[in-house]
Amino acid sequence: MPSSEIDVLLPVLRDQGVSVVAATAMTGDVSQRRYLRLTLEEGPGSAVLALYPPAMLTAARRYRLATALFTGAGLHVPAILATDPLGRWIVTEDLGLATVFDLRDQPFATLEPFFLAAIAALPRIAGIDRRRVAGLNPPLDAALLGRELALTRRAFFEPRGLDLGAEVEAALARLCARLGDEPRVPCHRDFGVRNLLPVGAGVGIVDHQDLRLGPPAYDLASLLNDSLFPPAEAEERLLVAAGIVDREAYHRTAAQRTLKAVGTYAMFSDRSPRYLPLIAPTLQRALRHLARTPETAAVAPELAERWSGLLNPVC
Repeated sequence: MPSSEIDVLLPVLRDQGVSVVAATAMTGDVSQRRYLRLTLEEGPGSAVLALYPPAMLTAARRYRLATALFTGAGLHVPAILATDPLGRWIVTEDLGLATVFDLRDQPFATLEPFFLAAIAALPRIAGIDRRRVAGLNPPLDAALLGRELALTRRAFFEPRGLDLGAEVEAALARLCARLGDEPRVPCHRDFGVRNLLPVGAGVGIVDHQDLRLGPPAYDLASLLNDSLFPPAEAEERLLVAAGIVDREAYHRTAAQRTLKAVGTYAMFSDRSPRYLPLIAPTLQRALRHLARTPETAAVAPELAERWSGLLNPVC
């Protein structure tokens, strides 16, 4: 952000009670939003300024609404300290730099309390007023879940010369249809370790503007299958802690979610190479869940053979 631009904004922030001593650009990623860490004259010491381009002003509105809903449910999301009525910027509480994903080199026993804290938050997310969530974003229904897998096909499989074939496509369509039949509950939508920050013994939740209705196991499937995978015995403990009795529904949701993530990582890796190493282990994770899901179990062995060349650190 040019110094002249932040200079213009400083008096506006001061009028809203945010006095800034310094502003430092934060590392960019794939989002069109820009972020600055603000050093404050008083109060919490620092804050985060998110700048929204004109094409994302509706996203700023969704962020404000989702923040109010999460906060009302007793969930720890960054508090909004100041905001532009036109949606061009938002200043939020600074929950720190490190995410749970950033702790991935530590023994899982060190990370498990954060996973448990995240699991404890799931009923609160699911308990948010459905009527207020319904208008925020399109629901994760069968059609949207299917479009996500079609995107993975175009972004990842087709460029590598892999045709999924009619039998696999039909199996995946049945999987999405079955997920679409499940009762929908409020979901964070991207409840993975890269959006969870250690805060004391608990977790802070970020990137929550995509709050929407979706399958009951969606956020749990995201938590246990996105970027950092708990060992099998730890996954079992976490499933028990989450009260998951119907493992079939969990595996079905995780199969769709991991395949969707492969496509997302493939697209993002063109702009940020840090996503590239996530593709192969996520595809392996998808195979594991596809093999445990009735709609896809029959095609999983064939897929494992056909995808064997992709299951290495560089795809």
